[in-house]
Amino acid sequence: MSGLIPILAVVLVLGFGAVAVVLFAGKAKSGKTKNLDAVARNAAKKLAQNPRDPDALFAMGEIYFQDQKWEQAYRTYEVLAELVAVRPTLDEFLINQRCGIAAANLNMLNEAYKAFATAKAIQPDDFEVNYNLGSIEFQRKNYEKAISYFQQARLKDPEHVPMLRGLGHSLFRIKKYKEAMNFIRKAMDLAPDDKESFYTLAECYYEANQTDQALKIFARLRPDPVMGPSACLFSGTINMTQRSYEKAIEDFEIGLRHTNIKNDVLLELKYGLANACLKQQDIGKAIGLLREIQSLSPSYKDTAGLIARYQELNANKNLQVYLMSPQNDFIALCRKIVLGYFAKAKTKITNISANKNEWADLLAEVDTPKWSDVVMFRFIRSQGSVGELVVRDFHSHLKEVKAGKGICITVGGFSSEARRYTEARLIDLIDKDKLFAILNSVDTSSRQPGAAAKKGRP
Repeated sequence: MSGLIPILAVVLVLGFGAVAVVLFAGKAKSGKTKNLDAVARNAAKKLAQNPRDPDALFAMGEIYFQDQKWEQAYRTYEVLAELVAVRPTLDEFLINQRCGIAAANLNMLNEAYKAFATAKAIQPDDFEVNYNLGSIEFQRKNYEKAISYFQQARLKDPEHVPMLRGLGHSLFRIKKYKEAMNFIRKAMDLAPDDKESFYTLAECYYEANQTDQALKIFARLRPDPVMGPSACLFSGTINMTQRSYEKAIEDFEIGLRHTNIKNDVLLELKYGLANACLKQQDIGKAIGLLREIQSLSPSYKDTAGLIARYQELNANKNLQVYLMSPQNDFIALCRKIVLGYFAKAKTKITNISANKNEWADLLAEVDTPKWSDVVMFRFIRSQGSVGELVVRDFHSHLKEVKAGKGICITVGGFSSEARRYTEARLIDLIDKDKLFAILNSVDTSSRQPGAAAKKGRP
């Protein structure tokens, strides 16, 4: 008795469906609709007498399938699939194929996969079966399997746009970018309005080191209300790596003009724009953006540290020059510090050398009322802790140029080993706090003392 309950349920569904078809047919005037009306009424009569009548079920399944009434179609073909064992004349392949298509449209992936797998065992090269199996494997993120099914489907219909799209996107997911490009381009030739594929094509170009092509596509996608924010983010990130900071700022700002931006993309756009502004020394704007990020996500990346660091910079223009300006401006500031370092002294800079953008060494002849000597200054731009090796290198350089005194200046600090090394040597260590005092006074006059050395001439 319990086995009849599912069948009776199906019969009721089919019965109501048949009535709906009849009502619809009554309103329609076409000969085709009248014919379907007759088929539906005939099938309904048969099912009332025998809920498992295969011919009647098949007729109703055909009507539901053509009308895309997927729930009714799935229930019908599900029963028919059970009847195949007792009615060999039923088309087992067609029943399972359509059962799979109906289940797929209802997002019942497991049921769809089972039906398609049964159909594939009967007809391995059917396009619909292979395409749908590929689509299900793609949704399950089994990209290798998806590619295999899509390739089999392609043998039957090489111009099918969703298949080409699925194949291209699957290849992209397994990092076969050049192959992915070919299929995505083919799909877009047939369906040029597919913005998501256009975006993925740009990603393929980027991964294949064709950056200019990628940037062109992202630029075209920037105004798009759906893909625009992500395109702006990707384009801005590329321009940041290429040190094209003005272009990056433009990308990020266009991205932020969009509405309904996903939260993770919004945070990345603000963070990217803040960093681009820092590179352009627009610290005030950068701090404002970083605070906006912090209000949305307090622990986002290194936002808190950046705010703490650049608040100091924003209040001290000389510190900005020391840390962030091009080398010429940095050395110009160092010259001012050297010329004003010793009170009531005549100071002449005789040599300047720079180690990339890490530090600068300035050699000076200093003449005071009490002593005269050659003094070497080393200005270190790093904010980290300066270790013993750097100080040792500086000491070696002092010997080479025969300087009587060395002054090592950093915007960070010195390790305990570095301090111990200089205890018995004529080297002064000027750390962050002392440097701040110098920078605060250096604008007064390049010839006035910024900070007197604590170690005088012995």
